[in-house]
Amino acid sequence: MPTPTPEPVAPKRDRTRYLYLAVIAAVVLGVAVGLLWPSAGKSLAPLGTGFVNLIKMMISPIIFCTIVLGIGSVAKAAKVGKVGVTALVYFIVMSTFALAIGLVVGNLLHPGSGLHLNPADVSKVHQQAKGGEGGVDFLLGIIPKTFVSAFTEGQVLQTLLVALLAGFALQKLGKRGEPILRGIEHIQRLVFRILSMIMWAAPVGAFGAIAAVVGATGWGALRSLLVIMLGFYLTCLVFVFGVLGAVLWLGARVNIFSLLRYLGREFLLILSTSSSESALPRLIAKMEHLGVSKPVVGITVPTGYSFNLDGTAIYLTMATLFIATAQDQPLALGEQITLLLFMVIASKGAAGVSGAGIATLASGLQSHRPDLVDGVGFILGIDRFMSEARALTNFAGNAVATVLIGSWMKEFDRDRSRQVFSGQAPFDEATLLDETPAEPAPRVPAKV
Repeated sequence: MPTPTPEPVAPKRDRTRYLYLAVIAAVVLGVAVGLLWPSAGKSLAPLGTGFVNLIKMMISPIIFCTIVLGIGSVAKAAKVGKVGVTALVYFIVMSTFALAIGLVVGNLLHPGSGLHLNPADVSKVHQQAKGGEGGVDFLLGIIPKTFVSAFTEGQVLQTLLVALLAGFALQKLGKRGEPILRGIEHIQRLVFRILSMIMWAAPVGAFGAIAAVVGATGWGALRSLLVIMLGFYLTCLVFVFGVLGAVLWLGARVNIFSLLRYLGREFLLILSTSSSESALPRLIAKMEHLGVSKPVVGITVPTGYSFNLDGTAIYLTMATLFIATAQDQPLALGEQITLLLFMVIASKGAAGVSGAGIATLASGLQSHRPDLVDGVGFILGIDRFMSEARALTNFAGNAVATVLIGSWMKEFDRDRSRQVFSGQAPFDEATLLDETPAEPAPRVPAKV
């Protein structure tokens, strides 16, 4: 008697598409509120801040679980070190490319020429400049005060250090460490479930963030700075599709458009919050789903968020040239290079959160050209809009880096990626994890 063919299981409906439609509607509504009722729009800023803080709350546990599981499951520690060194070398090379492109475009456009500005109110800028830290302070800051403070203070590099130590320790424990690894797997499942719940607050956060920035600046504040904004956005587009697209195709034979389309929801989330941090946990989950191994994802993504800031490098370049030219103190080429190299190094460790770029810009000018630091006040009005392009470019750069390094390390499943890009293996928006269902026990046909 032939075994009956099981009925096909209907795929689960993806209700999250309604969530992202709601995010788009919230952004449009936020723009309208900011333009029509500016004071009311500015008062809604806490909604956006609260949503980003909820996401940031989950970053440390997600990074810890991902890295510990990735390293703990690798037999040889040398493999982890090879991934880390390859990632850092790649990040340095790409940051240099971003810096060079920003310099070329900035010197061609001459942003700020003809303005002849005189700084007036720069108290906020000086406060941000004082917050800048040197290289030694930055390195010492990687070490947490206690084992637990790495999680409570929300420092990505501190969490990364603790996770690396824990992962290598579990690796040394061998079979005795397997129960701990299984426990961390369950914790990771819980953390991602909490994150998927938080994501339903995205429309509220997007509405508040957009309404606040439009209410504070209005369209009039953008007109005088339109050249640098458009120049910056175009430069970021050239970098993403020209440089990153070419490198991704040559290094991994992956189409940049396919990858960016796969990450479309994450780009929308970043656009509405001006924070690439808000999409970090989803990038980790999606890169693993795409076919990049856990160790490569666990090391490359968190490290890239601190060291692979291509958008920030372009921003610092063009903003510096704008400030110098606007105050009739243009910088010589050698002076541009030394100042901007310092800023790129100083920006390492700053994730793509709104405000990090302006603080790095102010602290860099304060240390190299104090006579120009007052001019940072002129760019404050559009920094929020430029931070969106910064965050989007940083995020795209980290996604490309993860696929590339996975391909170079032979830790990238190309067949899996083709299935994902074609829609045959959709990402599970409910759990953000690839849950492998247990195979049902074979049915024994009844005797007749």
